Amino acid sequence: MSARALDALIEAPIIPSFTSIGYEARSRLFDWKPIDSYDLTDRTIVLTGGTSGLGYAAAEEYARLGANLVIVARNPEKTEAAVARLKSDHGNHRISGELADMSDLNQVRAAAERIKDSQASIDVLIHNAGALLPERREAPDGTEVTTQVMVAAPFLMTSLLLDSLRATAPGRVVTMSSGGMYTSGLTVSELQMDDSSYNGAQQYARAKRAQVVLNEMWAARVPQTEIVFHAMHPGWADTPGVDAGIPGFGKLMGPLLRSPSQGADTMVWLAADASVEQQSGLFWHDRAVRSTHKFKSTERADTAARREALWAWCEQHTGVSPEL
Repeated sequence: MSARALDALIEAPIIPSFTSIGYEARSRLFDWKPIDSYDLTDRTIVLTGGTSGLGYAAAEEYARLGANLVIVARNPEKTEAAVARLKSDHGNHRISGELADMSDLNQVRAAAERIKDSQASIDVLIHNAGALLPERREAPDGTEVTTQVMVAAPFLMTSLLLDSLRATAPGRVVTMSSGGMYTSGLTVSELQMDDSSYNGAQQYARAKRAQVVLNEMWAARVPQTEIVFHAMHPGWADTPGVDAGIPGFGKLMGPLLRSPSQGADTMVWLAADASVEQQSGLFWHDRAVRSTHKFKSTERADTAARREALWAWCEQHTGVSPEL
């Protein structure tokens, strides 16, 4: 049986694909190029949510490979500590932090302006920051926090950094989605759950679905020669965010969970490998393109009208119409 056929067998049921089993099997089946073999010395990477979990695991690899790395995070102490630790551990002093709470769009705007001023260009922008909350919370402008952090803030930051990304022709934008988005169809009218119906995991899934759709819409609007756009999901990884957002999941899955470095592998690879510049708007898992739907119901919800409504919502909500 071919490697592709075996991969399809792993992909069909969720558990083998999303757990460490899928990672280990695919890395051997396709003889993956080791991450350590890449050189990012001349690359500038902007990474949101890089102080813990998958983000920090990716930051370690970017630092090890010599990238000029800008970590965008909200906690001053954690950001300073992460930057210092990365410099010390990997001997790379081209690492800096930018403070911004991604739920506050004013802070996102300010951070984007500082990044534009400090960096001549950006090779890769990675939207990794996320929020999976057990109870509904609101951002400073009244928006539900998960929606703000994972839909509005990435749209705003991408829009403001387009010229910096175009300067590297092609720049790359990588969005960390989640396999949880498979459970949700695209919705704009109910993108933000209210107090009476709020469910943290479902709200997370709705926002992650919106991320994947926006990734495709960016790719359709921006020429591939200027910027390529990719979304991905990491499988099920053992991270603080999962422990906090889905209590008990880690204990249930136990050793089947991926390590943070395994979960971050495709995120690092999408920033490093030259082959991904040949395509745009795709959805990846374990270094391969995957379907964005597993159920007919979510596919039926993904209509042209809803897509246009989502883009319009982002423009209206952020006050930015990208120069495309």
